[in-house]
Amino acid sequence: MRRTPFLSAVLIVTISGPLFGQEWIEFTSREDRFSCLFPSQPKITETIYRSQYKADLPARVYNATEGQGRYSVTVVDYNQAERIPTEKAKTCPAGAEPCLGGPGNAGHWKDDIRGALIYASWQFMQRDAKLTSYVWHNVDQVQGDQLQFTNNADKSRTFVGIYMHENKLYIIEGTVPARYPEPGLFQQSLGWLDENGIGLRYQSIYTNGYPAPPRVNRSVQPGQGHIDAPGASGRGGPGR
Repeated sequence: MRRTPFLSAVLIVTISGPLFGQEWIEFTSREDRFSCLFPSQPKITETIYRSQYKADLPARVYNATEGQGRYSVTVVDYNQAERIPTEKAKTCPAGAEPCLGGPGNAGHWKDDIRGALIYASWQFMQRDAKLTSYVWHNVDQVQGDQLQFTNNADKSRTFVGIYMHENKLYIIEGTVPARYPEPGLFQQSLGWLDENGIGLRYQSIYTNGYPAPPRVNRSVQPGQGHIDAPGASGRGGPGR
């Protein structure tokens, strides 16, 4: 965990009031293999995420606040999406196709993984909020969705990024009050870690469920890959 004077300098220019001059931290999670900027050390909560096909998947929420701003990263482990629906399908009534699934796709677990990004985006669209932007995006070549909302109740702004990497769903969400600087810096700060805790970037677009493209060789391009985890050593080499 490191302090980030650069981001602090940006905030000094753009944010007034209680946030003025405060530094954010570079947070990394080796367990969930991501990096992100937070206003303070996030609280980590274990929870359950119900998927489109009603699989209760293990998830973690990394949450921090600053003033009236709320910032979180939710990581859902879809690597459990085969086991949980497969076990559930064993107790489905005869002929209950949505529960049973099909051959090699018990409980529609493959469909659950394939549709995870769309389903997560759709859940945000059900909120009492006006969708003001919905675009394709990538973080270090890992593709996903970005959404922006104005919440109807208080006109606060919510910025969301949703990505799928190695069968884990990542949802980054920042909400700030009306007339505050929008949480774009937080939304764009997400990054990936390799198995050694080194910041990871691919050479071309990564799509979950397909062979991963080669990784950027950081011995050649050391500026690529965002943030390294504390104590990480070595350089992320070509795809492996």
